[in-house]
Amino acid sequence: MDIRDKLACNDSFITRWTRAYADQGLPGLVSYYPGRAPAQPVEKLEARVLNYTMRRKPRDGSTHWSTRKLAAELGDISFMTVQRIWQKHGIRPHRLRQHMISNDPDFEAKAADVIGLYLNPPEHAAVFCVDEKTAIQALDRKDRMLPLSPGRAESHGFEYKRNGTLSLFAALNTRTGEVLGKTASTHNSELFVAFLEQIKTSQPEGREIHVICDNVSSHKTERVRAFLKANPSVTIHHTPTYSSWLNQVENWFSRIQRGLIARGVFTSVNDLDKKIMRFIREYNKNARPIKWKYDDPSRRYRADSSVSVN
Repeated sequence: MDIRDKLACNDSFITRWTRAYADQGLPGLVSYYPGRAPAQPVEKLEARVLNYTMRRKPRDGSTHWSTRKLAAELGDISFMTVQRIWQKHGIRPHRLRQHMISNDPDFEAKAADVIGLYLNPPEHAAVFCVDEKTAIQALDRKDRMLPLSPGRAESHGFEYKRNGTLSLFAALNTRTGEVLGKTASTHNSELFVAFLEQIKTSQPEGREIHVICDNVSSHKTERVRAFLKANPSVTIHHTPTYSSWLNQVENWFSRIQRGLIARGVFTSVNDLDKKIMRFIREYNKNARPIKWKYDDPSRRYRADSSVSVN
């Protein structure tokens, strides 16, 4: 890899000369066909390719470059050269990710509060990450499913029947990884308070409970404030706006989405409810706390910048 990068050559070139040295020793390295020097220095070529890739757009209106389009635009290099340069510098124009920037002026303080509960929770207290997964559709397929078989993926019929929706309230215990779940036909402040009461009753009397949740309006009503006043052992910690990634229950929601909901077939809302609760029961049998880290704070997107800070 080091030789290829330094000489700007391919693997076959290295193999050919390595074999010549193995067969003939130093005399084998004397070439009757020395070839020609690169048309331009490697560093200059790489800078040119990277500049086009990151600062210009294709003339045909495409949103991003392909190796062949960029090679044709530059005219004097092959698409494989473009590919090698992209690979060397970790450039992937075909990939697209999404992000959401928090504009919360108290982002640092709120994030530190939440992360502090993960890393150093109060002694003898319980910490729960709480949220709702709303409008889960109970979809039934009109055509029969074709099962998985060698050489063929599982196939669902294109047409489906809507059988209603459910909302799932979930509370992830950050110490054990276990999930407390409750389904409902809708979600509102009254149901949220009822779920907080369920969380409270799941813990020993008098235990300090910390609830991490987002800033949706149903979490900040007068009914919620009345519950907190009547239950001083329960404290709510709100994540910063547009920062759902700080709430660990979102990680678990992605698991149930992939494992059950996305490809599930549900004949009724009651069928959906039973399968969700069964998923939670089975998950809790081998529950583990979620471990993640924000390993590169320098790449955080900020509300006052369009690029990450390096």
